[in-house]
Amino acid sequence: MKKILIINKSDSTGGAAVVSRRLMEALRAEGADARMLVVEKLTDSPFVEVAAPPEKEMIPFLAERLKIFLANGLSRKTLFKIDTASDGLPLWEHPLVKGADLVLLNWVNQGMLSLRGVRRILEMGKPVAWTMHDMWCMTGVCHHAAECRGFEKECGCCPLLGRLGGRSDLSRRVWRSKRKLYGLPERLRFVAVSRWLEGKARQSSLLRDADVRVIPNAFNIDMAIASSGEGRKPAGDGKIRLLIGAARLDDPIKGLPVLVEATKIIADKYPGLAQRMELTTFGGVKDGKSLQGMGIPHRHLGMVKGEENVRDVYENADVLVSASSYETLPGTLVEAQAYGCIPVSFDQGGQGDIVDHEQTGYLASYSDNVKLAAAHLADGLVWAAGIVENPEEFARMRTRMRESVRARFSYSAVARAYLEMI
Repeated sequence: MKKILIINKSDSTGGAAVVSRRLMEALRAEGADARMLVVEKLTDSPFVEVAAPPEKEMIPFLAERLKIFLANGLSRKTLFKIDTASDGLPLWEHPLVKGADLVLLNWVNQGMLSLRGVRRILEMGKPVAWTMHDMWCMTGVCHHAAECRGFEKECGCCPLLGRLGGRSDLSRRVWRSKRKLYGLPERLRFVAVSRWLEGKARQSSLLRDADVRVIPNAFNIDMAIASSGEGRKPAGDGKIRLLIGAARLDDPIKGLPVLVEATKIIADKYPGLAQRMELTTFGGVKDGKSLQGMGIPHRHLGMVKGEENVRDVYENADVLVSASSYETLPGTLVEAQAYGCIPVSFDQGGQGDIVDHEQTGYLASYSDNVKLAAAHLADGLVWAAGIVENPEEFARMRTRMRESVRARFSYSAVARAYLEMI
């Protein structure tokens, strides 16, 4: 039985933690002895082990934050938008690392594993792959480069470092450290969770010539489909039920102002349709005013926790909308299709790996102009509404969506792709 170790900071907090735990479950279902090594354990899984007690993990965490704080001009604004992997735990000494046939690095920042620690694991001579859930492996210090093109060269003059950004700033120094690490004879292999992220890697100076393959995140598609089954609750009142959710809905990346504007456009151009629509939002919100001004009836559920509660939310929706300016591989679009909700999203990231335009959802053209982007998103919502109001076509759409996500994101499909690396 092959021993596979997944290293991730948490087994529950954050998107990378959730999909890392699912990957462990998928690999175990395929007969591998897969385990996770974390510094924050919140589940009761017997296959997740804590790498070190909190007091030991806090030392490298604080050391790295202090160095970043000094390098960014004492700015709290960007303190947690930057990671350097300057400090970490000696994981190469851990028995699970020593005994693994394959080590899978996932999200290991904020004091869990340093670049030096990655080097020490590589020097053990066993296969090591780094699954990228964002752009950090291909940049100097940031997780999402946005409009910055520095990662295509050597970083430096980092906008996140404010007045202390320059040609030889912290981002350039970390970029150089990564270049040395990636140039080792025992070269790392990298996994991009979407074709979009692979494309960014090919644009980067650090990874354009690296071994980068695309393997999506695993989702328990069969369980979602089986649990939803015919339990989906019909509206019964002619309503078209829209749904949007995020850990933090008013995060600028999530594009809430675009969604608000899109509902206003629908209310103005299609008042009858707007009256039949209702929008449900869920997730954290820092500014309650950000949810005001919707052009269609709206209710906010707040945070929704627990798989049963999440399933219930999906089963009471017809359309899952995402207004994000970019996403690496938005899992909500996968889950939505498994539960029978039509996804409507911008084609700005990994969405194209999930949705086939007008076959299993709608991919709207993105624009930095809020009104133009909203108009494109509104077109997608109107298209989806037309499907929902045609019962036969909606049933065919649900069949296509479920077959599509099962083929691409099922536990077995993803696990087998990883096992091929051993």
